[in-house]
Amino acid sequence: MKPLGASPAQDDAQRGRTTDAGAMTGPAPARPARLERLERMRANHSYWAVLAAIFVVFFLAALLPDTAWALSLIVLMQSATLLIVIWTAGWGMTERAAPFAIATAAGAAAVVNLFWQGQALTVALELAAGLLTVTIAVTIALGAVAQNEVNSRSVAGAICVYMLLGLLFMFLYGVLAVLGHGPFFAQGTDGTRSLRLYFSFTTLATLGYGDYTPARNLGRTLAVLEAVLGQLYLVTVVAVVVTRLRRPGRNRAVREEADEPRDG
Repeated sequence: MKPLGASPAQDDAQRGRTTDAGAMTGPAPARPARLERLERMRANHSYWAVLAAIFVVFFLAALLPDTAWALSLIVLMQSATLLIVIWTAGWGMTERAAPFAIATAAGAAAVVNLFWQGQALTVALELAAGLLTVTIAVTIALGAVAQNEVNSRSVAGAICVYMLLGLLFMFLYGVLAVLGHGPFFAQGTDGTRSLRLYFSFTTLATLGYGDYTPARNLGRTLAVLEAVLGQLYLVTVVAVVVTRLRRPGRNRAVREEADEPRDG
């Protein structure tokens, strides 16, 4: 409504304020569907994308040749996986400064390894890969606990940690193969990275094929430790997650049964 005696300048200013207010209260521009999907995935703590990234690392270790550039590529992919885990857990990079620093340092070492190779750098990169694996597993566990509930995404996180156990021991076997005075395996070979991956996961699953066995005490000790950890993880962590995943449904059924009126 125009006030009495208002000048043309005041009238124009009033119309300008009305236009601005309409622009401020108007419908917000639609966000890209892909961005909305990513934000939804982050809000839901969806570890299925993390599991996909871990499988990429698995297949890189299984299929790439046992060369310096292949090791660098694996470590770079692990660094990216750690950043994905931090993002999926809903944390900012400043909130998880230590994992972010580990990912950055390991990625820098991987780039250096592309241009300068040596036994010391290879061992350092294998250890960095093992540290990245442990950091990824711990960050996944913290993010899953932060949900304060057990759901299908918790199951995905549990599978991620199981896969990471096998990768961790593969890197440890690689360190022993580089530093050992004799062959790592009793069959007279250090094995390739692909072979050590095979040995690690068959040991983790306690398949016991026996086609490759460690030659020295430290290697045998690590193999026994891996087998024990693999079994304990399945019968404790995974079993607890699956049990609690089913519990809400049973609790609801019990409550509904208790609420039903009884005859007599």
